[in-house]
Amino acid sequence: MKIAIIGQAAFGKDVLNALVDKKENVVAVLCPPDNPGRPEDPIKSAALENQIPVFQYKRMRDKEAIREFLSLHIDLCVMAFVTDIVPDEILEAPRLGTIQYHPSLLPEHRGPSSINWPIIQGKSKTGLTIFWPDKGLDTGPILLQKEFDITETDTLGSVYFGKLYPAGVEAMVEAVEMVKNGTAPKVEQDHSKATYEGWCRSDDVIIDWNKPGMEIYNLIRGSDPSPGANTLWNKKPIYLFNTSFESSKHDQPAGTVTKISDESFSLSVSDGMINIGRVKVGREAKIMASDFVESHRLKIGDRFGL
Repeated sequence: MKIAIIGQAAFGKDVLNALVDKKENVVAVLCPPDNPGRPEDPIKSAALENQIPVFQYKRMRDKEAIREFLSLHIDLCVMAFVTDIVPDEILEAPRLGTIQYHPSLLPEHRGPSSINWPIIQGKSKTGLTIFWPDKGLDTGPILLQKEFDITETDTLGSVYFGKLYPAGVEAMVEAVEMVKNGTAPKVEQDHSKATYEGWCRSDDVIIDWNKPGMEIYNLIRGSDPSPGANTLWNKKPIYLFNTSFESSKHDQPAGTVTKISDESFSLSVSDGMINIGRVKVGREAKIMASDFVESHRLKIGDRFGL
């Protein structure tokens, strides 16, 4: 079975290496072009190390990309972290079809930031889907799914790197094996239950201090490490990371510094306080909360969000 992988970055590399370790016949890797002055894409490096031909296109919709892909006579195409639009001519060309990884339990959370939004929305479950892409955006039939808990301390980083990333690599290998054995299902999504969210950007995660504390906490951890939930400090944007929530009663306005310790400072919310472990001011680098306290002379009673 001749396999082509369309992908990029560390996830694409790990899927490639996992398939090579399983002795799968990967005959081509397609990834974005090199960026001058930046390191070579990990999936390209891994392909070259394994003497697998690499094809690089700025847009998969270009006629040259389509023509070259069709000339490969692929049996199965595997999409592992693809941000470009892949045309139908490529999706439908492989003899056994094309499969793709998506980090949510489709049909919920279709779209590009599907790890952020379940956390931000306070959900207790998420997962991953391997599906057969079609003309829609994350709308194709489901091949397999894996479900995971979202704990109250999970962040975007812990959910992805600790759960969806490693399980996603394993699921891709499992799905390829199912396709090869003729046991891969095509289960239509229940489109009536579909949700879609766009990119989670900085403007989408500005903290509204009038909201309940747990909503604010979910917003922060669902944006940690990227794009970073933000508010204002001395009229400058400040991004909050490495947080925890404590339920308590107080009479302080939301966004007020209520406690300062050796490793963190705490901001009041309507039903408690949020402990902050790291911050990023404007375009500066992330720093520990203790360094911010010292450099900005933070004190009890100071207000954020003004």
